[in-house]
This record gives sequence, C-alpha cells and structure tokens, in this order.
Amino acid sequence: MAAYAALLSLKHIIEQIQLHPRPPIYLDQNQVHSLTDTLNFLQDFLEVYSCGGGSSSEAADVLESRIADATHAAEDIIETWIVDQILGGERMSSDELYQGLEKLIQDMGFIKKDVMEIKEKNIGIIEDHSLHTNSPTLGGLSSSHLTTKQETVVGFDELLVEVMDKLTGQPSNLRIIPIVGMGGIGKTTLARNTYAKPLIMHHFDIRAWVTISQNYNVREILIEILLCIRKDESREILSSKNEGELGETVHKSLWGRRYLIVLDDIWSVEVWDKVNFFFPDNGQGSRIVITTRLSNVASIGSRGLEMNFLDDDTSWDLLCKNIFEKEEDCPHELEEIGKKIAKNCKGLPLSIVVIGGLLANSKHTTEHWEYISENLNSIVHLEDNERCLKVLLLSYNHLPVHLKPCFLYMGVFPEDRKIHVSWLIKLWVSEGFLKPISGKSLEVVSREYLEDLCDRNLIRVHQRGSNGKIKVCNIHDLLREVCLREAEREKFLYVPRKHSLNIAQGINTQRHIIIHQSESETGYLLDVLQVHNTLLSVPLARSLMCKFMLLPSHPGSNYRLLRVLKVVDKHSYSGYHASDSIEAVLQLVNSRFLAIGADWQNFRFPSSVYLLWNLQTLIVKDMFYAVAPSVIWKMTQLRHIEFGLLDLPDPPLGGDDDFVLGNLQTLLKIRNFKCGEEVVKRIPNVKKLQICYLEEFEGCSSYSLNNLVRLHKLESFSCFFYSQKKPHRNDLLRNLILPNSIKKLALRGTNLYWDDMKTKIGLLPNLQVLKLQYNSFVGPEWETVEGQFCNLRFLQIYTCSDLEWWTTTDSSHFPRLEHLVLCNMDKLNEMPPCIGEIPTLQSIELKNCSDSTIISTRRILEEQEELGNVGLRVRVILFNQEHLESLASPNFQIEESR
Repeated sequence: MAAYAALLSLKHIIEQIQLHPRPPIYLDQNQVHSLTDTLNFLQDFLEVYSCGGGSSSEAADVLESRIADATHAAEDIIETWIVDQILGGERMSSDELYQGLEKLIQDMGFIKKDVMEIKEKNIGIIEDHSLHTNSPTLGGLSSSHLTTKQETVVGFDELLVEVMDKLTGQPSNLRIIPIVGMGGIGKTTLARNTYAKPLIMHHFDIRAWVTISQNYNVREILIEILLCIRKDESREILSSKNEGELGETVHKSLWGRRYLIVLDDIWSVEVWDKVNFFFPDNGQGSRIVITTRLSNVASIGSRGLEMNFLDDDTSWDLLCKNIFEKEEDCPHELEEIGKKIAKNCKGLPLSIVVIGGLLANSKHTTEHWEYISENLNSIVHLEDNERCLKVLLLSYNHLPVHLKPCFLYMGVFPEDRKIHVSWLIKLWVSEGFLKPISGKSLEVVSREYLEDLCDRNLIRVHQRGSNGKIKVCNIHDLLREVCLREAEREKFLYVPRKHSLNIAQGINTQRHIIIHQSESETGYLLDVLQVHNTLLSVPLARSLMCKFMLLPSHPGSNYRLLRVLKVVDKHSYSGYHASDSIEAVLQLVNSRFLAIGADWQNFRFPSSVYLLWNLQTLIVKDMFYAVAPSVIWKMTQLRHIEFGLLDLPDPPLGGDDDFVLGNLQTLLKIRNFKCGEEVVKRIPNVKKLQICYLEEFEGCSSYSLNNLVRLHKLESFSCFFYSQKKPHRNDLLRNLILPNSIKKLALRGTNLYWDDMKTKIGLLPNLQVLKLQYNSFVGPEWETVEGQFCNLRFLQIYTCSDLEWWTTTDSSHFPRLEHLVLCNMDKLNEMPPCIGEIPTLQSIELKNCSDSTIISTRRILEEQEELGNVGLRVRVILFNQEHLESLASPNFQIEESR
C-alpha cells in the first residue's frame, strides 16, 4: 500500500541524513524526534491492522490517503532541502524548511490523534489483521524456505492427450492448433506441459516458444524464435538485423525440418497475418500451437481446443493441491467450507490457485475460511474477467502489509516480461519501501519477500539458480492488471496504458513513472515526441523507467528529486546514451539507482559523481571501459557497481579518507584489479566480484591477488586473463588463494594443470557452480579424487581443448552434481561412465564435442534407463548431426548448431 511504503521511505531518508557522514545536512533534532515518533506509530498501526478488505473500505482509503499525502509532503520538503544544500541552489531557506516541517508534523499529529480514537472506539473501519492471517512476522521469515511447487495440471488430462495427438498424428502438412479460453483458464499451462513432454521433445527437430501479448513487435517475435532454434546466436547480433533478414533466417532454419512453434497469448489475427509466411509448410508434420482468449483468432487454424471451466470436484481437487500436500490432508471440519470456496471460484484455475495460495499462508480455521467464503460470495455474479480480477484483488487485500508495495511494484514491468530477480531486488531496495530487519541485508529481506509472494501464487517462478534461489520470475497478466489497477487507485505507480489518449494527464504529480515503448513500429515516433514533451515537467518524480531517447537534455533540472533512473534492462544494449550530458546526469544528486547506456571510450568519470550522496546502484551498459575517480572510495552507500569494464583507482592513503564501503556487494567488471591491503579493507562485504586482465599480466604480486582470501563474504568470483602473455602457473599456485566462502567460480586463461584442481578448487567446501572457460586448465588428462567438489551442482567446461581423458572412477567424486555442460571438447575420448551413477544428476549438455564422447554419453543414458532412472536428460548440439541422428530418443535430444 502507498501509505506504508511512504512511511518506510521517509524513515529511510531521515536515517540516512542522521547516520551518513556526508553531506552535512542539518535538520532540527526536536522535529526529527517528533516526526520519527509519529512515523513509527503509524507504521506500527498499519502493520497490525489491515485497511484493505473490510466493509468500510472508503473510510479506510481516506485514512490511508491522508497518511500517504502528509508523508509525501514531508518527504518533498526534506529532499528538496537536501538537493538545495548539495547543489547550492538555495531554493528553500532554513526558516522555510523549519516552518514547512512544523506544519506537517502538526498535520501528522492530527492523523495520529484520529487513529488513536479509531482504535479506542473500535468502530470497525479497520479489522484486526491477526484474525485472518498467520503470516510470518516481518523479522521471522526463513531464508531456507524455498518454493518447489511445479505448475499443477488438474482436470486437463484428456485435453493434454488430445493436444499431443494433434501434434504427433496425421496429416504431414503444417497444422495450426489453437487453444482458446478466457484469461486464467490454463491455456499456457496446458501448452507448456505439452511442450515439455519428452515425447514431444523427441518428435520435433526444432521447438520454439514465443509469448506475443497485446503489444507485439514482429522483429521481437522473430528474434525470440531464432534464440530458441539457433543456440549460438546472441540477442545483440540478431537485434542488428531488419525484419526481412530475420524472417528469411527463420524460414531457412525451419525449412526441411519438423518444427513446433508455440505462439502464446495472441490477441489479434493481424499478428498472425504478419508472421505466418515465415513458417514453411514442407510436408514434415510441423505444428504451430497458438493460445488465445479470442474466438476469431482461434479461427485461423484447424478445429482447436476450447478450454472450459473446471467442475466442482476438480476445482476442489486443485484447491487442495495448492493448500495441502494431498486432499486427504484437509481437516474434516474445513472440507465443507473449502468446497464452497472452490465452487465460488467458478471453475477458473487461476482464481483457485491464487485463493489456494492465500489459504495456504493463513490460519487453517473454520472462522477464517468462512470469512474468505463470505468475501467470495459478494463477487460471484460478476462477468468472468471482472470476477477473476475481484478474486485476485481479495488475495491482494489480505496480504501482510509489508508485501503489498512489493507486489504492486510488479506493475512496472511490461506484460509477459521475464523479470530478472537480481534487478528486481536492486529496485525494491532503492525505492526504500522495505523494512530493515536486524542482522539481515535488505537484499536478503527482498528475497524472503519474493519467496513469500511466490508461495502465495501471486508471482510465478520461471527459473531457479543452482543454489535454489529464484533467478527469473514473471507474473500472470491478470495479476499484473490487479497491480496496475490498485497502484493507480493508491497513486503508487503511473503506468500509461496502451490506449491512453492523454499520457500527460495528471503526470506532473506522479512519483513513480513507468513508460513502456510502443511495440508498434508506426507508433514509436509519436510516443517519443509525446512522452518527451510530457516529461519536461514532473517535479515530484522519484522513479523514471523508460527505454528510449526521451529524456530532456538537462535531467537534473527536471527531475531534481529523482532516485531511480532506469533506461536499460539486464540484457538490453540500447537506451539513454548519456555521453553528451554526463554532467547533467550527475546533477541527479538524490539518485539511488542509475541504469543507463553509454558509448564512452576510455571515459573518465568526473569527481562530481561524489555528489550522488545516496547512490546505491550504478549500472552502465554499452561502454568499452571507464575510469572511476578516486572519490568513489568515499561513496559509502554504494551496494552494486556494474560496468562493461572499469578501471578502479587505488584508494587514497592517509588523511581522513579512510572510508569503508561496507554496503558494497557487487563489483563488475574491474580491469587489472589490484587487491591491495587498502582495497580489501574498504570492501569487506563484497559478494560478487568480476576481474579481468587485458594487457600483459605482471604477476600476482603486482596485483596482490593473494589478498583475495581475505574477502570472507565473497560468494561469486570470475577471473579472466585475455592478455597474450599468460600468467605463470607457479605464480598462480602460490598467490591465487580463494576464500572458502566461494559458491560460484568462473576462470578463463589461467593455464593451470588439471592436477592443480585438487589443491586450488576441488577442496572449496561451498562451491556450487564451476565454469572453466577457454584454457583455464590445460593438459591431456584430468583424474578426479574422492572428497572433493562436495557441494558442486553445476559444472561447465568450455574450450579446454587439450583434454583427452577425464578419469572419474566413482560417482562420489561429484556427489551432488545436477547439471554438466561440455562445449568444444573435440579431443575428449569419452564421458566418464560413473557420471551417470550420480544420483542427483539431471542433465548433460554436449555442444560440438567429439563423436566418441556423444556415443559414450548415449550408452550411459541407456544404462541408467535400464536401471529405472528416467529423470536424466541429455542435449547434444552439433554443426552436423546427420551421422548421429539415430542416437536420438525422448531423453537424448540432438540439435543442429547453426
């Protein structure tokens, strides 16, 4: 909720001013104490009581609006004062600051008094939150609680069989198979489960999945298809091609092959008309599956499958699966009311799953379930889509208050976007609406909140990393619609809709502005011009996210209070190129999160970057390399630094400049990194470090790499040598000492011997991911031993082309290995037979490896299948696959590298 987020944000600002050694910002201490007391009181009130789902919601909305407005006003005054003090603008005098805050403290005092009267009179405007949830306390979430649920398919068994029959049966000509039904009915779930079946994976030579959505772009559709079918292509290379070139490449890649294309969530016949001629009908039995909500779109194919609502029994079965392990685990006293709740979801799987998430995370009492049932009763007679949205809104209303801002914030991402959690967490932290928990970093708190939202089925896990943590997530478009509606109602986010006639209406008072680029090529220029003019006056904006060149030339004067500027994404390489106006960007002295594009060559950051007193995250894309100023060692709020390549100067010695960057967790990608005494002392809590050496390596002692072992919090470390003069093996053995905290390790060009693995890497007790890239290890033979790699989950060996014999005599040498990837290992004679006996092994991927390695891996798979292990999957990618095609099976995929 906006009010709770505002309270936490203002408390964060006040705390930073009080604790931060710079700038010397003065606030009257009596006012600070008075304001803080009121903020704490209102925060406690909102945490204990829910103002969302009760009968007097209008009165609750008014109360929350008053809290948010007063808090925002105080925030505006304080942050304006900070910016004036740093930039010397003096727009506000100290008397104006004092008088302004005094009035707001008075106003908030009136709100506090009203809240106390409400609590004393107990007039029912608010409801005791504890009656209806048993959510973990703000400080009691367990970081070990990992979501492991898969998407549950209930009631669609016959449809699943029918889809598979249509995909694998006659005729041999190209067939279009539509799956039609309303939003949340399970179309994508059905298609995804079919797509992942081993039989389907084996039947088709090529498979590709593309999510279309309402805002489609033909170029992006073609790029997504090519990324699926041409594994060696990168998005950057494909993005440089025009639509005609991409379409021709798709057509050529599919020609003569049996392919399956899934076009998920098509909203118009128009998009099909623009892409269908790229899909050849070559008599190979190819299939295209489309999912859509619209019957007229479904008419473009053969007789499709219409998904209907679940019956009452199946609805109850699905609800139980989302609350309990099994239906019989439901207490007898809850069965009757539970079946009533399932029935009132009207057979819509999404509604059932989300309500199941709500009930699974609340008290299993008859009283609470009856309360949920009564709320559902009031919305069962609405139209299908509106009814589903109301059901989802009910689940939002009963979220613990600390999760509400995090959930609403999901509305900032475009529809159907795969959301990289590393960026999501950085944004949550930068926005300031997370409550600090003693002993935990805000990043850890963020991950716990995300797990909780996933457990409630409000956010979907798309991919987990090797450590079990969520790596990529997404959100159903109906749940995203709930985010947008509620965020708009609470004035939490401003996200103009596709058909908005006046993007400028009301934008000048908005605090979080998100503008997605029009996916229609014809609408792009209009958007740029319209939005550019609109953004000339947004004085209260704290967040601005966009993807095109629409910022004014002097953003510092237009967005004085801005905290978050995001114009590039994790994998995008185009955005706001600030090369001509870096000084203007550095006027954004209130910034906490900057993600920009730049085409600088050997750029030296000016020392004025130091003015960004509260900067936490600095991400710069598209740059060859930059040079940081020495003042970066004074920027103690920095948490994440990510560059294409960055020269980091030595910390200054002597004087009063002995700052410690205790918050710094990420440092990427540092050129010729020197890990001297002063550096180690300044970055004690760094968790992720990437370093590389481009010129001739002068020896470990020149760069003090022996000090890496003193970085006791380091979990992810990458070390790349690109220079012609390789490092000396003995030098690395003596001085490259890694801390036991390492969980992920990537090496390139180290030229160590395979036998060195036993002393340098194998004994790292926490190592989970090991990526051995080009000539990181050299020599013809690697013999592993027992007692090493005790926690290794993922092993990749890439272009260590000397290796001929890999000897592993027992599966206990890799007791927990889950995924093995070998690339360009053309001299390797065979896969160690014992690899197949590793009980945890899930997948093997071989890309451009020797035939003997591929054949021996096929033999390993056969042996495991004979023993009943059907969980192992092997994927082979080759330049020429014809001579090995006979090896293919449902669990042994062979693809051509193009």
